[in-house]
This record gives sequence, structure tokens and C-alpha cells, in this order.
Amino acid sequence: MKKIVFLFILVSSQISISQVTLIVDEFPVGTKSVYISGDFEGWTGGQESFKLTEEKGMFKITLSEQVGTINFKFTQGSWGTVESGAEGNEIENRTYSFKEESETIKLKIASWDKVEVIAQQTIAENVFVLLENFEIPQLNRTRRIWMYLPPNYETSSEPFPVVYMHDGQNIFDSSTSYSGEWSVDETLNKLYSEQGLKLIVVGVDNGQSLRLDEYSPWKNEKYGGGEGDAYLQFIVETLKPYIDQHYKTKPDKSNTAIIGSSMGGLISHYAGIKYADIFGKVGVFSPAFWFAPEINEYTKTHGNIQDSRFYFLAGGKEGGNVVFKEINQTVKNMNTVQDIMVNAGFPLENITSKVVPDGKHNEELWKNNFKEAIVWLFK
Repeated sequence: MKKIVFLFILVSSQISISQVTLIVDEFPVGTKSVYISGDFEGWTGGQESFKLTEEKGMFKITLSEQVGTINFKFTQGSWGTVESGAEGNEIENRTYSFKEESETIKLKIASWDKVEVIAQQTIAENVFVLLENFEIPQLNRTRRIWMYLPPNYETSSEPFPVVYMHDGQNIFDSSTSYSGEWSVDETLNKLYSEQGLKLIVVGVDNGQSLRLDEYSPWKNEKYGGGEGDAYLQFIVETLKPYIDQHYKTKPDKSNTAIIGSSMGGLISHYAGIKYADIFGKVGVFSPAFWFAPEINEYTKTHGNIQDSRFYFLAGGKEGGNVVFKEINQTVKNMNTVQDIMVNAGFPLENITSKVVPDGKHNEELWKNNFKEAIVWLFK
């Protein structure tokens, strides 16, 4: 009798754990790889653990049961190569709701936004990787750190201002970016020769599936978050002291900036307020304030800062090419936060805000406006 009961429990537990196998059996000619990216893995655009396996002319992957309905799209490894409609048009997110029983679904990919190509490195000679696995003791993980040094760094004895930037994969090198780089190194090299602007830039890679968690101090019930304070403690208490000790820097707040886009814009804004004694210059590009509405109250109670500069940027068409529908609110939310800052006592003359009418939520918008932002912040 005991054996029968045990067998029944074992069979029941196996049946209750459902999963779905997705098979892509129709896809554009020349497709070499397919990834699945969605809210269940942080909308990274493509990571190896979610790469489909190619078998007998098809691509397939099996996903374990998730909570509720998942949203996803297929890519070739980045959002720059996301799937499109038959005429190359943008398509809505795919969705799937897990059933009690496991099932197999066949899908087709009509076209790709871009043909997958082997990306070439585009970093300038004065950019290098400081460390592939820099310890983040606050989160018990590691991260790649990039460094940009001004052209005269080796020949000069002077100290330099420092800019800390999130999503380090995307700021210097096309071969590591998701959908194009910011060209920060080329822009700063040109500004050095034309205007004499000399800065150090420290780029911190995002944590891929951990990106949403690390870039928000508050949890979003749908998407995650909640590790933002620990992430900023890493920058303030571990990374910045290391940089100041090993490089010729001006460590004071008037010479220290923090810049990011989307979720990186959210955490940069929060950093500029929470650590107003550390970061005196803040670049907030396409901020994901929708992700953490708590930022409004926090700004209201902590925004009376007199000696910092904030540059805000958003596009008029932020919601036209994104996976999160809430990004449609970017401009409205950004304007609301600025009003809260001014009402809290933040000097209006220390804020610059720009909305690019045709701007979308992408690297092109951020790249095209980086020069203006960095010049204004450091003028």
C-alpha cells in the first residue's frame, strides 16, 4: 500500500509541473541562431541560457512553468536583430499562458529587423577593460568594468573629472552592444581636440537578467527590482574608492557624474538625489520612472539640492519600439519628476530638459545627444 501511495504522489507531482516546448519551424533564409527574450528573463535581448537549440532544420526550446502569462519575442541575440513582421514592420509581443499540462507549440518568424552580422570592435585606443570580473561584494557577484582615459592622461600630471556610466556593454563597443553603441569614446576624443574637455569614464556592464533588479531600489511586482541600493553602494563604496586610489581623479562631487538610460536613467536620478554629496552631475536619459513610481515621493522629500546639475532627455516616440508598453509614459513621467524637484527647492537653472520629437527609446537617441549633455554638465 505504501508503494502505491508513493507512486501516486510521484506521478501527481510530475503531472503538476507543466512546461512548454516552443518550436520555430519557419524562419528567414540564412538564420543562424535564435534566442527567446521576455519578461521572465529581464528582456535582455538574448542570453545563452535562452538560446534555442537547432535540430533537424528547426529551432526549439523548453521553458519551465512561470507565474501567470509570459511575454516574449525572438531575436538573433540582441534587440538590434529582433523579429519583425512579413514586411519588416514591428510586431507586438508574443504571449503564452501556461496550462496544467505540458504542451508543444510551433511558431514561425516572418523576418528579422536586421540581418545577423559578425560585429567588429569599435573601441578607441584609449579604452580598455579594467577587469573582467570586478568583485561586487554588496551583491556577491562580479562584473566587467570599462575605462576611458583622456588622450593626454599619460603625459599629464593633472587630475581629471570622472563619469560613471551604466550598461557598459553599450557605450564604447559595437561588438558588445545590444543594438548599437553610444560612441562615448569617439565623442569625447573629438571634444578633447575641439574644446579641451578631459574626462575619465568608468563603464559598468549590466547584469543581463539581473539588470532590472540592480537598476531599481524598489520592487516592481511584475518585473522585479529591489537591488538598486546595493548596486549603488558598490559604485560609491567599492568602485569609486578604487578608481580614485589607482587613477588621477578629482574625487569631489563637482567633478563626478553618473549617467544612464532607461532603467539606467532611473538609477542615475536616484543616485544623484541619494548621494548628492558624491554625484554633482547627473545624466538622466529616457528614464524608466514608470518602473518605480516611488521615485516621485523620494524626489519630493530629498530633492532640495542646491549645487548639482541634472540633464534630462527623452524622445517623443519612446513607446514606438519597445517591449514595455509603459515606456509610452516616459516624457510625462520625466516632466512630473522635474516639477517635483523644482517645487522641492531644486534650482531651475540647474536643470536642462530636452524632448526630441522623433526620438525613440534606443541607443541612437542617447548617442546623438550625449555630446550636448556632457558639455552642459561640465561647462
